[in-house]
Amino acid sequence: MEIHCDVYAKSSVLCCFNNLCVILSIHVSEKCDEALATSLPHSAFTSSSVFTSGYAPGYAKLNRRGGAGGWSPLDSDHYQWLQVDLGIRKQVTAIATQGRYSSSDWTTRYRLLYSDTGRNWKPYHQDGNIWAFTGNSNTESVVRHDLQHAIVARYLRIIPLDWSEEGRIGLRIEIYGCPYWADVINFDGQGVISYRFKMKKMKILKDVIALKFKTAESEGVILHGEGQQGDYITLELRRGRLLLQINLGTDLHSSLIIRLPVLTSGSLLDDHHWHSVVIERYRRNVNFTLDQHTQHFRTNGEFDHLDLDYELTFGGMPYSGKPISGGRRNFKGCMESINYNGDNITDLARRKKLDTSSFRNLTFSCVDSHTFPVFFNATSFLQLSGRREHNMVSVGFQFRTWNPNGLLLFSSLADGMLEIALNDGKVTAHINVTQQKNSRVDIASGSGLNDGEWHDVRFLAKENFAMLTIDGDEASAVRTNAPIQITTGGTYHFGGNLSAALYAPDGLPKPGCNYQSMRSFQGCMQLIQVDDQLADLTAVEQGRLGAFENVSLDMCAIIDRCMPNHCEHGGRCTQTWNSFSCSCDGTGYTGATCHTSVYEQSCEAYKHLGRSSDLYWIDPDGSGSLGPFKVICNMTEDKVWTTVVNNLPAQTSVTGSSRERRTVLQLNYSATMEQISAITSSAEHCEQHVAYSCRMSRLLNTPDGTPYTWWVGRANEKHFYWGGSAPGIQKCACGIERNCTDPKYHCNCDADQKQW
Repeated sequence: MEIHCDVYAKSSVLCCFNNLCVILSIHVSEKCDEALATSLPHSAFTSSSVFTSGYAPGYAKLNRRGGAGGWSPLDSDHYQWLQVDLGIRKQVTAIATQGRYSSSDWTTRYRLLYSDTGRNWKPYHQDGNIWAFTGNSNTESVVRHDLQHAIVARYLRIIPLDWSEEGRIGLRIEIYGCPYWADVINFDGQGVISYRFKMKKMKILKDVIALKFKTAESEGVILHGEGQQGDYITLELRRGRLLLQINLGTDLHSSLIIRLPVLTSGSLLDDHHWHSVVIERYRRNVNFTLDQHTQHFRTNGEFDHLDLDYELTFGGMPYSGKPISGGRRNFKGCMESINYNGDNITDLARRKKLDTSSFRNLTFSCVDSHTFPVFFNATSFLQLSGRREHNMVSVGFQFRTWNPNGLLLFSSLADGMLEIALNDGKVTAHINVTQQKNSRVDIASGSGLNDGEWHDVRFLAKENFAMLTIDGDEASAVRTNAPIQITTGGTYHFGGNLSAALYAPDGLPKPGCNYQSMRSFQGCMQLIQVDDQLADLTAVEQGRLGAFENVSLDMCAIIDRCMPNHCEHGGRCTQTWNSFSCSCDGTGYTGATCHTSVYEQSCEAYKHLGRSSDLYWIDPDGSGSLGPFKVICNMTEDKVWTTVVNNLPAQTSVTGSSRERRTVLQLNYSATMEQISAITSSAEHCEQHVAYSCRMSRLLNTPDGTPYTWWVGRANEKHFYWGGSAPGIQKCACGIERNCTDPKYHCNCDADQKQW
């Protein structure tokens, strides 16, 4: 056994054994463990509140005793935070905490948020969940946590979750890490970067493409390259997921298209946070890595090279009018550290070495488009004010959630109520005016809106009219002309726990409330409008407007529990806020994660069960990666025969074929080559029979001519023998047995006779 390894890229090694190659990543780096917070000025530390001036956030430095010995807020509750501005983006690898010096104040548990801008915060995740760090149990001990994966940020925010039972919240901190720098390019949705090859055509055996991106858009082409032989590579966002398509070309002889299926990775990638992508390809072996999650694939067919013409574009499709574009959108957002086979694309663009003429205004900084999301859990709500005693309701917002049900908006009218809710994945609007003998409006729109994507809701109601619009689709907007009079109450409750809004002071439910849909909304909202005015959520956060309870402002911390997908064998993953489940319908597998095959592994196994000859599904590797497939089980003899069927009828007529006008028949089996190999490797005997019948049609052109007809094996090699013959002989069965009709030929077909 010989294993050959070679340097593949700066941080990768390629190892091959037989025809299987694996790309291994090697991480060698300098120690990233500098103290980042100690040297910062007091002004770099801010907080939600301060107990007194001696407890200011600037005193919250590890092992320091200045002021009152650390930071403490005015109130010890879950709305407090301590924030650090590192000045520029840094790579953060660890965090350490300490209680307030010589006191009974410390923090026993906390969360870590981070941001590039001091807005649109992202919670630190570990093991697929928002992580809570263990803090301190006294004032002096230092508790340090090395992050499972490093983060890059300028701003860090610590949210105390639990604190000393003997005192209050108290905190001193240190942040550990090192400098971080990367070339950044802002894409405006119009311009693309054209990386042109040194040669007009590139025949590429191996590729390494790496980049980071962030965007608030759910659609957009990140990179694209194509060739005249049908080769192409495209990386794009669709519905907030990352899609990779690679086609390694078309065989001009057989007209077979060999392509890699569309690879999908990630979700919720339109969160305007940085995401890291690495594509590594050597021949037909592909590693596709998104945010440290790697998928390994091997392309179909026999092609190893990616043949690209002229250029690779970043940020969109080339402006060439080629049909493959398919009306796709260009990428709008930011990219950094774009690297293609060792070339720093962002640096080349900065130095004007690449074509960027399609940009209206090329900038090398990230332009942030901020929408101020609000994150709701089961016990939270947001209250905003609108016009009172007005004869029209006009509200709008965007939401994203995994739950099929939940209250999105509730408002008490002067005499009745308005409720907008999510019911079975549809948005429903319900108005009940009690004074008019329970006059009601019930309209619904949309479907499957609990898919985790952002959805836009607009609702308008006035005298004898109401309209509900989903995702800006005016053509599908639902309208009603029900007789109704509207008088607003002036207060709007979004999401969550609305007990205060739903009950009168005497403790009895307010009239007109539809309690069937009062389950709390869990998810995110943004771009909230009341009376056609965009709500100032910054003022809400600062306590100058509205009210809220248990919401996380300026953050959307929704988690996709189906990514990565834990459902095996093509099982469909569905989720709620707290859990996921797998639907195994049509997969041939069962169990919580579709792991266990429902089929036997062989025809032999069916015979042991007492079954007779018939068509059966088998799964040769049980719960392995190979899927089940249909075979014919012949159990009439002592030995069981397994037949894999193909797509051709028993006889296929071919006429009019010539050297200039060849006829190609594609023989496809009902199983993949891997599945067939699983059968043959455990079989005592295996055979494949391909017969050729002829009339005035030469086959092998014997005794010394070039064969006119051949078949191609799985390794793309030509074979010139047919049923009854053997490899390498170039004779038909009659030639081997020396009983051909015309002894001058080694094959009856070569005699060019008029009968079959």
